Amino acid sequence: MTAKPIRILIADDHEIVRKGIRTIISETPDFELVGEVENGNEALQKLKTVKVDVLLMDFDMPGKNGLDTLIELKSILPKLPVIILSVFPEDHYGMRFLKAGASGYLGKASASGQLVEAIRKVAKGGKFVSPDLADKLVNDLNKDSEKLPHEMLTDREFQVFRMLASGNKLKDIANQLCLSINTISTYRGRILEKMDMQSNSDLIHYAIKTGLIK
Repeated sequence: MTAKPIRILIADDHEIVRKGIRTIISETPDFELVGEVENGNEALQKLKTVKVDVLLMDFDMPGKNGLDTLIELKSILPKLPVIILSVFPEDHYGMRFLKAGASGYLGKASASGQLVEAIRKVAKGGKFVSPDLADKLVNDLNKDSEKLPHEMLTDREFQVFRMLASGNKLKDIANQLCLSINTISTYRGRILEKMDMQSNSDLIHYAIKTGLIK
């Protein structure tokens, strides 16, 4: 009896990325593409109507981003394996996504063989991490006191931090996150305090220096 293929949904706003993944899926006999969406809201809607075994999701999408989508998704479908795809290295964001419930985190420059391996592993209930991220996970167990400033932030604070560091104004951030300007201002104050910084310029400089924004 032939095993059922692994049903995969792609959530990424870049057509060229989706095309590359489509090619990998089409060339892998035990994979089946069941849909493509361009943002987090579309992914959540699609998952209501289509049976999916693995979700491949971009880190940074318009509207509802990868982290927000992941957190909401895990409250609805806690057992669905999600692999995050990102242009940023694993050591920058991998830990945060794994803690939020992702089953794997891969750089978009990863070899196709690594993506195939990751999909098969998480579909069986496992976790996929690169050797570098595995080392970081082990090291971090003994280094809570040596965390980088941005690693002290909550998921929401981290999201606001990235938006501030990317040059977004408080009003724009409030509109995108459907929150009040006062709430965003409060988050900004907490971020500056936790990271021991004085201004948005400090946040921008830090984010560029550490490679958290491009």
